[in-house]
Amino acid sequence: MYRAPVEEIAFTLKQVVGLEKGIGEGRFGDLSSDLVDAVLQEAGRFATDEVAPLGLAGDRQGARFKDGSVTMPDGWRDLYHRWIEGGWNGLSGPVDFGGQGLPVMLGIATMEMWNSGSVAFGLGPTLTQGAVEALDKHGSDELKAVYLEKLVSGEWMGTMNLTEPQAGSDLAALRARAVPVGDGTYRIFGQKIFITYGEHDFTDNIVHLVLARLPDAPAGTRGISLFLVPKFIPDADGKRGRRNDAFCHSIEHKLGIHASPTCTMIYGDGRADGEPGAIGWLVGEENRGLACMFTMMNNARLAVGIEGVAIAEAAYQKALAYANERRQGKAPGYTGEGMSPIAAHPDVKRNLLTMKALTQAARAIAYSCAHALDMAHSSEGTEATFWQERANLLTPIAKAFSTDIGVEAASIGVQIHGGMGFIEETGAAVLYRDARIAPIYEGTNGIQAIDLVTRKLPQSGGEHVHAYIAELKADAEALRNSNLPGLGRTADRLDAALADLEGATRFLQKALADGKMAEALSGATPYLRLFGLASGGAYLARGAVAGRDVARVSLARFFAENLIAECAALRDRVENGAESLEAATAALAS
Repeated sequence: MYRAPVEEIAFTLKQVVGLEKGIGEGRFGDLSSDLVDAVLQEAGRFATDEVAPLGLAGDRQGARFKDGSVTMPDGWRDLYHRWIEGGWNGLSGPVDFGGQGLPVMLGIATMEMWNSGSVAFGLGPTLTQGAVEALDKHGSDELKAVYLEKLVSGEWMGTMNLTEPQAGSDLAALRARAVPVGDGTYRIFGQKIFITYGEHDFTDNIVHLVLARLPDAPAGTRGISLFLVPKFIPDADGKRGRRNDAFCHSIEHKLGIHASPTCTMIYGDGRADGEPGAIGWLVGEENRGLACMFTMMNNARLAVGIEGVAIAEAAYQKALAYANERRQGKAPGYTGEGMSPIAAHPDVKRNLLTMKALTQAARAIAYSCAHALDMAHSSEGTEATFWQERANLLTPIAKAFSTDIGVEAASIGVQIHGGMGFIEETGAAVLYRDARIAPIYEGTNGIQAIDLVTRKLPQSGGEHVHAYIAELKADAEALRNSNLPGLGRTADRLDAALADLEGATRFLQKALADGKMAEALSGATPYLRLFGLASGGAYLARGAVAGRDVARVSLARFFAENLIAECAALRDRVENGAESLEAATAALAS
């Protein structure tokens, strides 16, 4: 059974990514270290005692669809209402609308715990919180007055409607249309697919944020607008009113996240009373919907990265418990009676340590991204620009590296369980199935790599990324000068990895400057993993110096001497792989 790693989460927030320093500088109002501990302890209790016990049952029962309605698994509606009664939905929400205004870091840390308990449960609130941020930044005062308080509290939930059957990651191909009525409202027509929590019985209203085109909109992504389309149209008092012409047509039968309803939504097919067309309100400016939606998507990309961390943590805990219980053979050096626990065998031990080290590296990257967002929010001028660029840089890494690690750790977890991992009753397979969607949705990991190379490396004339690498090098140097016992070759290996990261970065920046886009894109995905491994190793080193305990030192050393050597091969692939990639195209045609 999952148990929230509250102490590790608190240490990473405070000592590795900078929350403690921010509190000391007064950046977060009257937030104290003790309050942080209290929030994390209670979140850990709720995730451990209330969310996790319903996770496996929710997977087995799944969300159920009938006659346009979705029924959630037994006990989940009550769980959700206990969750919002605890104030968790509004933890980082705007204070003016009932939120607690706490740092994004705390919200992301608690989100990790909900998703370790059950990704399918944690997904719904993730979309609502993204809708809150988009509406708070781009919505009119009138829309905020009607919707924000209920969304912040969790009384109503939100969704994000982008994808259509003919338009997956290419939003330029969207066909959903919006027709102005003349009274400030629009009638929305079209179909959206893969809509998470598009229909459910948690709340009595659902607020959809929908991308659509106006009649005279320019072609491509420049002609997309964003609309707020409620399931039920609020009356003059802000209460749930009449049914809107927005319906769930079906839900998908999926590899994993069975309890999360993934809906096909139909807007404007005349099922509601009155004139056909779902009534919606413009969010932001006409034809500027993509900019509004990216506010929500960037929030969601970090949240999906945390899903990867969460699954990796849950998979590690499950595998460790099984490996300590399961006995098989005699491990070298084992002196006990009978067979030894499989955790004592070197190969299993390596697998467990790989899971743990990669999980903690991914956690530090994701939390650092959240820290950068908090610093940007609490800064002004050039300092705010610096921290926003840092968040921009880390977002694709937090999303892609962490979700790849989630799949990798869950797969290793199944392997450690052996044949029992392939059998559903142990729960190891559930984590593997749930993990697999995370590298796909909210922008595939390939798209994240393209974003990193083409949009994030050029920030500040290409200098911001090098400032970040310089900070990581300082962590390596601090480790070298720490005089900690048992470091082995950790500092040397970390230096080499960061040199590979710096060299690959300069190579890609030159390729972009020279107009060699195909060469740059060929190396994008290996570059992102190189970035994740090198920065993750530096964060583990930072934790070892801050904690000065044998467990952190030994884990940083394991990472450096067993995993980080991959960076050299990744750099070689970035710098020398493009030509063979293009030449091998002929093999695909055969």
